[in-house]
Amino acid sequence: MTQRAPQVTADRNRAPALVSALLRGVVAAGLGLGALAVLVVVVWISSPYPDSGPDGALRSAAGIWLLAHGAGLVRPDTLSGVPAPVGVVPLLLAVGPLWLTHRAARDAADPEEGPAPSRTGAFCAVTAGYLLVVAGAAAYARGGALRADPDTLAFPVAVVVAGAAAAGVWTAAGRPLGPLPSWSPLALQEAVARTLFRDRAEAACRSAAVGVAVLLGGGALLVAVALGRNAAVAQDAFLGLAGDWAGRIAVLLLAVALVPNAALWGASYGLGPGFALGAGATATPLGLDGAPAVPRFPLLAAVPGPGPGNWPNWAAAAVPVAAALAVAWFTVRRAAPADAPRAQAWSWRETARVTLLAALGCGLATAVLAAWAGGPLGTGELSAFGPVWWLTGPAAFAWTAVIGVPAALLLRLWRLRTPGWAWRGDVADAQEPPAADADAGGGRVTYEEAFEDEFEGAYEEDAGGAAGRPRRWWAPWRGRGAADGDGGPGGPADLAGSSVPAPAKASAKSPAKSPAKAPGAAFGAQSGTVAGSDGPGFEPYDFLPTDPWHEKGAREARWASLQRGSGGLMADFPAGPAEPAGLAGPAASGAVRGAGGADAKAAKAVKDTTDTTDTTDGQGTDGPDGDGPASTP
Repeated sequence: MTQRAPQVTADRNRAPALVSALLRGVVAAGLGLGALAVLVVVVWISSPYPDSGPDGALRSAAGIWLLAHGAGLVRPDTLSGVPAPVGVVPLLLAVGPLWLTHRAARDAADPEEGPAPSRTGAFCAVTAGYLLVVAGAAAYARGGALRADPDTLAFPVAVVVAGAAAAGVWTAAGRPLGPLPSWSPLALQEAVARTLFRDRAEAACRSAAVGVAVLLGGGALLVAVALGRNAAVAQDAFLGLAGDWAGRIAVLLLAVALVPNAALWGASYGLGPGFALGAGATATPLGLDGAPAVPRFPLLAAVPGPGPGNWPNWAAAAVPVAAALAVAWFTVRRAAPADAPRAQAWSWRETARVTLLAALGCGLATAVLAAWAGGPLGTGELSAFGPVWWLTGPAAFAWTAVIGVPAALLLRLWRLRTPGWAWRGDVADAQEPPAADADAGGGRVTYEEAFEDEFEGAYEEDAGGAAGRPRRWWAPWRGRGAADGDGGPGGPADLAGSSVPAPAKASAKSPAKSPAKAPGAAFGAQSGTVAGSDGPGFEPYDFLPTDPWHEKGAREARWASLQRGSGGLMADFPAGPAEPAGLAGPAASGAVRGAGGADAKAAKAVKDTTDTTDTTDGQGTDGPDGDGPASTP
């Protein structure tokens, strides 16, 4: 028997994955075509006067489905006998096929079960399967009322399908921004490999998408306002196109599918170039130029009347201004975050560069959408209908660049201004005003304040070792309790009454708030002098004992009492470090640990405790030398 080569096994496992990806593309195209065919057949069935049979309705459905991909249609049956082109794509109708292609490519590149093909293989297989159905639908629609133009099947139909499939494969891969193909320039590959470049590119893409969304929203608002002013004209056009309910439903569905187109026309109107209403008429904010050839349709009731424009027409310029400000705002949110220190903010050159890239992306996207939303509706006067893409795109770039870049720089300065102006800013430790009455509490602060200072100090060290921390607008009072002089928590009254020594690290924030010597002095008075306690790095624990119960003399006395009670079964007290010469007994050891009246009182308390314990037990007294308990018979 011969062993099968690994390459042969891999190829055999990859072949079923490619076949599955091909079938996914076919199924995606079939779902979109079938859904649209069902809708068209339902309208045909409900129509009281159909012009053709079910075969004609299905052929029309195939033509409309191709139109949703950008294909140009031709109406051979016209009153003049000259075939009329139809090139206006209902953008809402294109959402379904694009989403189905995207999902098919995504699932093919990352299947839940079975082997996965390569990304290139998944892209090619899904695209090929989808285009097979496109070719069949184009061949089937040739005998219908809406025939597909063969020249438009390669461009833009094939390009649109390939783009949707590529987006699906990219989504399955996690939407990476690299690496680029090997045939791309080396300098571009190195630039994309840098994390900084990817961050800036991501910020520019997000800002551009926001700008396009604001343009579309503003254009839709302009159309809605214009339709509201001309509601009677729109109603007459709607009722005049069809007299039965089936026809009115069909007109309503077509109007809904053209709503995104109307939004783009409104955005182009606000940008300045406007849109064409035939070969010799253009509608702009300055007025309607030429004689428009407007068919009766409800959405076209929003077209402004003839004559020069006035201030309501000029107010449409607020749409590109809002889009430019949105681009600037979303760029500055990444350039100078509110909670980031000043050192991590982008420079003004980087901010301007990313804003320009976002403006460029906004202009390109607007140009593509404008080219897709417009087109011919016939011959002669209706050969040009809708926005002109090569004017709308540059206008969108000019508006967002001219207004967006200065606005982004001003917003950056506003977000990085000094703390004295507003809440945003990085406060250096040395710049904080010292508290006037920080010594009122003897160098002690509340436990909550000490814990807050320790926690925030550790957080700042972990975050990058920044010297200061930004003052939040929602908590401007933080860190000012001792300086304000109030008697609330953290104030002087609470400082004086606290029994927890302040950590020395808190003195780094405000020297007057918790001096370094105060904790050391208080600690030394209670539990002994520690070497280096006067240094700046000394950090005593805040839970050390402060009473004589835990002193060595008291513990020796208790141990001796327990040892006598046990009848000698317990061992002697563990020997500690040697005491200085001339000092003996619990009282002397207490004197070594502290100095002052507090230490003398502690030593006296220990001595009294020892004497009381010995007298109560009644099993022995001190020897004549005072070194320890005397033996008992």
